[in-house]
Amino acid sequence: MTKGTGLEWTPVVTGDGRGVAFIQAGTRTPPHPVLQVGSASPRDLAPGAIPAEFPEGALVDPQPVLFPAADGMTIHAQLFLPRGVKGGERRPAVAFFHGGSRRQMLLGWHYFYYYRNAYALNQYLASRGYVVLSVNYRSGIAYGMEFREALHYGAQGASEFNDVLGAGRYLRTRPDVDPKRIGLWGGSYGGFLTAMGLARASDLFAAGVDLHGVHDWNIEIQNWVPSYDPAKQADAAKLAYESSPIAYVKDWRSPVLLIHGDDDRNVQFSQTVQLAAALRTRGVHAEELIFPDEIHDFLTHAHWAAAYQAAVDFFALTLGAERRESDP
Repeated sequence: MTKGTGLEWTPVVTGDGRGVAFIQAGTRTPPHPVLQVGSASPRDLAPGAIPAEFPEGALVDPQPVLFPAADGMTIHAQLFLPRGVKGGERRPAVAFFHGGSRRQMLLGWHYFYYYRNAYALNQYLASRGYVVLSVNYRSGIAYGMEFREALHYGAQGASEFNDVLGAGRYLRTRPDVDPKRIGLWGGSYGGFLTAMGLARASDLFAAGVDLHGVHDWNIEIQNWVPSYDPAKQADAAKLAYESSPIAYVKDWRSPVLLIHGDDDRNVQFSQTVQLAAALRTRGVHAEELIFPDEIHDFLTHAHWAAAYQAAVDFFALTLGAERRESDP
């Protein structure tokens, strides 16, 4: 029924059977409800839902790219290129890792609010001059069962770290990227991969922003398997620890911003407390933004805005992106 590069979801047939209502979005246009009857163009069902001042024209169209992971697996990603990059100019870059891990980022605004927020921040970072790479790493969805059920992923070996390395190496070889100013960010499972990148590849990643990330699988597993006792499952516990960022703190040198709600029921707040203390003991620059009484998926728009503004400010300090004249 639909054509072009847009994204559509949640179709509902009208009562008379003549049309279909659905949510439509694009690379620049946020999700909004439309109605399509026959072959006619979709009609907006909520005129004015997208404010007139929304900077749609200032956004960029992310491009699909492929790159090899450190172990050779082909990884899909979306590349956000800032406007106005001159020949020979090298910009700071940021790699983004979604949560889940059973998720996938898209070439446009997402159907799930958490990742609409992430897409918006990636667009904003591009507007500030960053080259942004949004990575669909292994154990995510939509690339087949073997990709989704990747060998040794998560607490069984952290094989996704190969994709983190591959993303950094891909960015490092781009002629428009400054290889000394590559950062990474993500939330939840993406926070885990952000921390893994900083812990195991500080020579590649200069800074990171980790939102409510998993730092110790032996703590995290107990959230989902209450009977799990590391003391009684020594082999599994050893592998889980070796698959965790906390195991590599001794090699961590890059600065990090840790963001967490202290009532998180998905990823225990104690994991961020533990990691921050370990990093400071070793003299690593670690900043924290903690939201009292907040859960995993932040409940208030104000907290999302504060978290993302803190991330932007942190990257500006650590990666040195240029500010625009119109910036506050």
